[in-house]
Amino acid sequence: MTRHWPSRCGALGSRSSSSSHFSAIMHGWRQWASLTRGDLLVALAAGVLLALHFWSWNTSLTYTSVAASVVLVNTQPIIVATFSAVWLREAPNRRQWSGIALAVFGACIVGWGDFGGSLSPAGNSHTTLLGDGLALFGGIAAAIYYVAGRRLRATLDLWPYVALIYSVCFLTLLAIALATSTPLLPQPPRELAIFAGLALGPMLLGHTGLNWALKYLPAYLVVLTVLGEPIGATLLAAVLPGIREIPSTATLIGGVLLLAGISVAAVSQAAPQPTIDSDVHLP
Repeated sequence: MTRHWPSRCGALGSRSSSSSHFSAIMHGWRQWASLTRGDLLVALAAGVLLALHFWSWNTSLTYTSVAASVVLVNTQPIIVATFSAVWLREAPNRRQWSGIALAVFGACIVGWGDFGGSLSPAGNSHTTLLGDGLALFGGIAAAIYYVAGRRLRATLDLWPYVALIYSVCFLTLLAIALATSTPLLPQPPRELAIFAGLALGPMLLGHTGLNWALKYLPAYLVVLTVLGEPIGATLLAAVLPGIREIPSTATLIGGVLLLAGISVAAVSQAAPQPTIDSDVHLP
């Protein structure tokens, strides 16, 4: 993964940067080789689950409303907290459970405020049920993916971890596209630019940032911050000239409750011991 990071020294790079990249690759390979069979299976499953999350949630939007899909996917923190308690023995305390519940409730209000249109893009109750099921499945898949990441990040550095997970995710999505006869190429230049933006923004910065945090914070706190996405999207929609979409009263109320829930859960977390962070230094 580090090979694709922009060089600080110019377009051509240098011998020293090439050497450091090679060292990073070898370091990642050593970490992969040190994984137990159980951890390797968990890593492979995490990559597949991330792919299934992307596929099922995006597909759900064809059959159900955006609002319904968002409400169902926003159940992630509750699922993550439950799996963390059972699998990793990292159970939230009472105040954190209260914060999680408040944040999920606020997120549901944000989504619920958009209800009122047709049952689904297809206007059919059966397809709506299918879309709701896909959205819920996407939320469950993402929840298990984050819990698995919390376990694996205890032994893997950031770049070896995401290189492994994202590669499995890519291959799984490619297999799904081939199995469903989904055309991949050619694509218009505009679509390719959008894909590149999604890869650099939400994926490289967003998902990778969350994976970085999984080493230092419980998964239920990390995934809780994802609920803040609708707030950022609402603010962007309100200020961008081409959109100018003013949020509704329900959206504002839900956003306040959501942020309050995140704050309650975050401040209830015991301060971690200081550690030397080797992940943020590029080789």
